[in-house]
Amino acid sequence: MTAPSFSYPVLRMKPKANARAIRRGFPWVFSNELVLDRRAKALAPGSIAILEDAEHTPLALVGVNPASKIAARVLDRDTNATIDRDWLEARLAKALSLRQRLYDAPFYRLVHAEADGLPGLILDRFGDTVVVQPNAFWADTLIEEIADALMAVTGVANVLKNAGGRGRHLEGLDDLDVTLRGEAPDAPMTVEMNGARYMADLTGGQKTGLFFDQRPNQAFAQRLAQGARVLDVFSHVGGFALAALAGGARSALAVDGSAPALALARNGAEAMGAAERFDTREGDAFETLQALGQEAGRFDLVICDPPAFAPAKPALDAGLRAYERVARLSAPLVEEGGYLVLCSCSHAADLSSFQGACLRGIGRAGRRAQLIHTGGAGPDHPLLPQLAESGYLKALFFRL
Repeated sequence: MTAPSFSYPVLRMKPKANARAIRRGFPWVFSNELVLDRRAKALAPGSIAILEDAEHTPLALVGVNPASKIAARVLDRDTNATIDRDWLEARLAKALSLRQRLYDAPFYRLVHAEADGLPGLILDRFGDTVVVQPNAFWADTLIEEIADALMAVTGVANVLKNAGGRGRHLEGLDDLDVTLRGEAPDAPMTVEMNGARYMADLTGGQKTGLFFDQRPNQAFAQRLAQGARVLDVFSHVGGFALAALAGGARSALAVDGSAPALALARNGAEAMGAAERFDTREGDAFETLQALGQEAGRFDLVICDPPAFAPAKPALDAGLRAYERVARLSAPLVEEGGYLVLCSCSHAADLSSFQGACLRGIGRAGRRAQLIHTGGAGPDHPLLPQLAESGYLKALFFRL
């Protein structure tokens, strides 16, 4: 790239900061690693700056938020680049090329933040509509350019901003959802995955409306579901339950605390012609698991896919206890020789810690387990090897 026609401000790392990690691909610079003098603190959140090491050697272009713990996010190692619409289109085109190779239909995570070179930016595609979660200040500042670049690269008609992400709160951003381009759908959208039909509420549902990340794990569970009685706890819009029905399950019970989510799950089952094999139960997941245990409920396949119990390190111990409790309450519901699937989307709980919590819970329920499969997110949620947090999803498949 040619040098930009203007100069970006400079942020400098402290002498003892780990500049080597940035050179090796780590995408974040924490506030305690930077010289945050009066000039640096005066930079507007969302500004673009040149990051230098303590010896004044340029390292990268970064998106800046002096008020955040993650004070700088690496956008480009080329400090002569210009972060503009052309730059955004190039990054989006690269992300799109991967998804088009992977999937026949345009329903996928189009951009997975740092792993696609767009830190803090989430884009989920639903046909001709893209839902944007700009969870970093630089992305929120450039949201109009992102919307224009999206339409140019993908040809979609509608771009919606979803401001419900936890990261936005940490960045000091607003929580206002906006229709950026086109129109918001006035009804839930039908999304087909693994032979199942899901109803995605793009404006009123959780996150962007549907969780694409569990697609390969739902496909594996589907292989275990033939002729099975299935229990799907923390079901949302029927993620595992509807996949199981598409795989020939005898019956599926979806449990969730959200009545609107369960209504969408029922609509999905009806659209599949599987309504007579599908049932729902609204209520707190832990209380429902206890109640099913008291009712001597038994299933051939039980799946528990809870929200993040340990979204950050301070919550890790409590989160692991919660995962252990899920395992302890769900294991007794599995028939001898049946299957238990336990999932975690917690950034702070690594695979080893999560597996240990699950095994403790299974053991305290008096069951023994074989671990037959370990799954992660689908390839539309690529992993940035230098950032463990980008590989957040874990799914453990046990035979009890």
